[in-house]
Amino acid sequence: MKTARVITLAVIAIGAAASATSVAVRRGGGALPTGAVTRGTFDDYLTLRGDIRPVRSIVLTAPASGGSDLQIIDLIRSGTAVSPGDVVVRFDASAQERTRDQKRSELKQAEADVEKAEAEERRRTQAARADVEQARSELVRARLDIAKVEISSRIDAEKLRVAVTVAEEHLKAAEAIERGERAAAAADVTISRQKRDKASYDVADNERIVSALTMRAPAEGTASLLPNTRAGAAFSRSAPEFKRGDRAWFGAAIAELPDLRTVQMNCRLEEVDRAKVQADAGATVHADAISDRDFHGTIKQISAMAKPDFTTWPPVRNFDVVITLADTDARLRPGMNGSARLAVDRLRDVLIVPASAVFQSGAASVVYVAARSGFERRPVTIVRRNREQAVVTGVREGDRIALREPDTEER
Repeated sequence: MKTARVITLAVIAIGAAASATSVAVRRGGGALPTGAVTRGTFDDYLTLRGDIRPVRSIVLTAPASGGSDLQIIDLIRSGTAVSPGDVVVRFDASAQERTRDQKRSELKQAEADVEKAEAEERRRTQAARADVEQARSELVRARLDIAKVEISSRIDAEKLRVAVTVAEEHLKAAEAIERGERAAAAADVTISRQKRDKASYDVADNERIVSALTMRAPAEGTASLLPNTRAGAAFSRSAPEFKRGDRAWFGAAIAELPDLRTVQMNCRLEEVDRAKVQADAGATVHADAISDRDFHGTIKQISAMAKPDFTTWPPVRNFDVVITLADTDARLRPGMNGSARLAVDRLRDVLIVPASAVFQSGAASVVYVAARSGFERRPVTIVRRNREQAVVTGVREGDRIALREPDTEER
C-alpha cells in the first residue's frame, strides 16, 4: 500500500513537471513572432529606385536674347493647368522696352531722311535736266543761225561755226552733269533707305526680344516648375524650384509641360546586376506618393555603357534603365520618386522562409525552429534570397521559425 502511494505521488510529480515544461515552451514560443516554412515557387527580383518622367514633354527655357540679367517678375504655380497662349513666365523687360522705344524713334527719323533724300533727288534731277534742255536749245539756235544768216566773210562764218561747237560742248557737259546728279542723288537715297531698313530691323528684333521675355504655353497641360540649380547650396543634391524674383540665365529650364498620358520611370541598375536584366522584361512600378496602387511596366531601354554615379562615395558605376508604364494615373507628377520591381528568376517547389528569420552566427546562417522546450538553433543553407523571402535547405515544410533572434532564456 505504501509502495503504491509512492508510485502515485511520483506520477503526479512527473505530470506536474511535464505540464510546467509545456507551459514554459508555450510562453517562450508565444513571446516571439514566428513564421512558417512553406513550399512553393520563389520569384527572385531586383528593386530599382528611380523617378517618374513623361515620354513626351515641352520644356520652357530662358530666351537667348534679352541680356544676361533675366529676372522673373511673374511665374505660375507648379501644378497649374494651362491652355495654349497662357502666360507661364514673365521676365523683366523694362530695359528692352526702353531700347525698343529708342529704336522706334530712330526708325521715324530714318523714314524722314528717306523722304528728304528722295525729294532732293527729284530737285537735283530736274535742275540738271533743265540745264540740258537749255544747252540743247542753244545748240539748235546756233545751227539755225549758221543756216539762215548770209555769210559775208570768212570771219563771220568762222564765228558761227565756233558758236555751234561751243553749244555742242555745252550740251555734252550738261548731259554729263545730269548723269552725275542722277547717280549722286540715287546713291544718297539708297544710303538713307539702308539706314531706314537697318532701323526697321532693329525695331523688329527688339520687339521679338520683348515678346520672348513673356513665355506662353504652346500647348495644353499641367505646368511643373523645375529646380533652380544655381540657388541650391554647394554639394547639395536638391535645389529649390524657380520662384518670383529669381534671376535666370540663357537656356535655363524654367518650367515643363509634360504629356502625362504616357509616362516612364528612369532607374539606375548596378553593374553587378546588369546580366540579370533583359530588355522587354516586365516590371511592377510603385510611386512613393501613390500608395494605393501599382503600375505595370516594360523595360524599354538599357544603356549600352555604365556611367559613374557620384552621388555616393566612392562612386559606383550604374546602367541607365528606362521602364515604360502601360497605365497611368492623374495623380502622377514628373519627378516623383518610386521603385521598380523586376523579376529575374523563378525557382519552383522549394522551401521558403521569411528573410527576417535567417540570422548570421559567425560564418553560418541559422534559423530558430520552435520546439517543445523552446527554440532550437538550426543551420541552413541559403539557395537564393531577396528582401522579403529566402530559399533555404535544412528545415522542413511546416516548421515554425522565429522572426526575431531569441535570447538565451527563450532558447
